Amino acid sequence: MPDGATVVLGLISTKRPELESEDALRRRIDEAARYVPLERLALSTQCGFASAYQGNELSWDDQRRKLELAVRTAEAVWGRGTPP
Repeated sequence: MPDGATVVLGLISTKRPELESEDALRRRIDEAARYVPLERLALSTQCGFASAYQGNELSWDDQRRKLELAVRTAEAVWGRGTPP
């Protein structure tokens, strides 16, 4: 990885409504941190939610819960603070 680059881990599916496990997400982040320093990692959805309009069964509530999961997991891993 080039110096200063951030690796964004798209670990949360926007294709299905089932909510991922926060523990599973944290394990996958820990696994990635074996290769890239934790401070250079970020968490995201796999892609945007626009595909919900093309037939993926994702309600507004499902989307909100997935974004809340991303925030909750990120705060647990990196803490609550302002970005540098």
